[in-house]
Amino acid sequence: MVAPKNAAFAEESAEVEVLLASLGKTKDLTKRITASLTRLDGSGKIVRDAIGPIYGNTKQLQITSQNIAKVNEAIEKFKQPLDTRGREESIIRSGPKSAGLPAYLGALKRVDKALTDMNSTNMRSNQQAISDFHSLLTTGANQLNDMYRQMIQEDSQTIEPLHYITKQIPFPTYSNDKAQNLSQIGMAITSAGVQSARMGQREDDSAARVYAELRGDYLQSSLQNLATASIMTSKRRGDDTGIYREGSSGVGAYVNGIEGMFLAEAENTSRIFRNDAGRVLTLTCGKAMATFSRTMADLNNVIKPRILNDCFLAYEILDLVTPLSYRLDQRTGQLRPQFAEALRPLRETARSSLNEILTQTKKQAESISTLPPDGKTIPLVSQTATRLQNLATFDRPILALLSSIGDGNWKTPAGMASPSNLNLELTPSTENPTLLSHYLLDIIDALFTTLAARSQALHPKKPLQGIFQLNSVAVLTRAVQSSPDLARYLGISPHNAKLDAYRKAGSSLYLTAWRDPANHLFDQIQTSASRPLSSGTGPAIDSTSVIKSLSSKDKDKIKEKFRLFNASFDELVSRHKSLHMESEVRAGLAREIQSLIEPLYTRFWDRYHEVDKGKGKVVRYDKGALGTILAGL
Repeated sequence: MVAPKNAAFAEESAEVEVLLASLGKTKDLTKRITASLTRLDGSGKIVRDAIGPIYGNTKQLQITSQNIAKVNEAIEKFKQPLDTRGREESIIRSGPKSAGLPAYLGALKRVDKALTDMNSTNMRSNQQAISDFHSLLTTGANQLNDMYRQMIQEDSQTIEPLHYITKQIPFPTYSNDKAQNLSQIGMAITSAGVQSARMGQREDDSAARVYAELRGDYLQSSLQNLATASIMTSKRRGDDTGIYREGSSGVGAYVNGIEGMFLAEAENTSRIFRNDAGRVLTLTCGKAMATFSRTMADLNNVIKPRILNDCFLAYEILDLVTPLSYRLDQRTGQLRPQFAEALRPLRETARSSLNEILTQTKKQAESISTLPPDGKTIPLVSQTATRLQNLATFDRPILALLSSIGDGNWKTPAGMASPSNLNLELTPSTENPTLLSHYLLDIIDALFTTLAARSQALHPKKPLQGIFQLNSVAVLTRAVQSSPDLARYLGISPHNAKLDAYRKAGSSLYLTAWRDPANHLFDQIQTSASRPLSSGTGPAIDSTSVIKSLSSKDKDKIKEKFRLFNASFDELVSRHKSLHMESEVRAGLAREIQSLIEPLYTRFWDRYHEVDKGKGKVVRYDKGALGTILAGL
């Protein structure tokens, strides 16, 4: 057992010896490797110290080589514009007509790009080339400018707007092809102008300026005749004292011409200038708008001296022009402030006229020194009626004026009121027709209150005062009934009550005279028989029995009443027929007199007509005769 155990230990001992021997070799190898690394590190340091400067120089040379390549590339790039000069110059020098517009515009575009590229380098060596290219670009731009002017002028000859208005023909515009060519030429001129502006030699807005100048002259000259006609047709002879009639001025045609020509020009500018169309349109319309402003100022000077009659022309102008400014603004986004400013003097004159109408109506009524002796109305009443109708006709601008003033503030003189902010875009939600009703009623009050005072001073008796007032009311009532415009404001409740109140007051004044004969038909005579019923309410009255029951003294009283009635009635009938009455006044008073006198006389006659035993000396009229007379009043 011992021998195998020793053999195992011997084997293990041998393996250990082998491992120890290998470990020794490994250590020895490690020492040699360490020594080798130390020597290599020393050698590497020597190499690094020797090669480092060479590597740095090599890297610098690579950077320098790259820079040289970039410079060469830039030089080649700079040479390209210079190479194009000769090729483009021949096209530009030949002109747009010879070279053809597309080729010419292309050449100018390339020259413009080359000039932009050279300007971006800011190299002194390019200054001469930049100058040469700029000279070439300027030459091309000048030739284009001449062509641009010629193309614009070809279709800018003065036209007669009335021809297009009356025949409802669209106002002329540029064709699509021409508009496109003008647009391209304009952009080329503008681009060249930008280059020139950089060098401080010319403006960069010449295309828009030239267009606005030439087309502005075209608009102004074409509309000039209409502007002149507007003034001439608005002026009136010194002996013409009538109220201005709607549409009798040429302003309407002028406004239509402006709208048609401005919209046609807006179409042109939108196709030629595109994003800048609004500004160019405003510039183009500048001369025509200046003429329009002067025309409005001249019309204002025509209106102010005759404001009571010609204020309606101011209303008409406001009614035409203000909506026009909103329509143009909606279509183009331009010109509304210019129109508002041009209308400012007329707007203030129109607003002041509202107080002036009230004041002058009262003054004219106060200045009356005589009135017709037959109760006939006076011309001032019919003039006021016509004025009321005209005011209702121009209700749209007047409502806007009244809204800017405020209810009742039209009684304040214009100089004491705040400036007007007129807006004619009244909608059903903002429009207040009651304002105009109140204003018209104030005019009626001013007229009738003053005329009533003058009538009291100049007409000696109340019945004559009543007839005068009734005739005046009839004229105004007829004006309301014959004018649907005026009826909208005075013919409806509660506003129609005003005229009715004046009518009732006049009727009451006149009927005071007819109460005298009516009073003679009342009796307080006592009879021995029971009082008989009035005719129509029971059995017929026996006048013979009634008379027999009276004493001689009472019979004399009855006869006296008949005589007094006859005298008063005959006098009033005669006077009634001598007075002037409007047809509706005469018919209305006849009904009222009949309703007052006939029932009383019928009753009185039924009871007492036998007092003169049918001789007709005291009882002059039977019931039928009296009714006939009353019906004939």
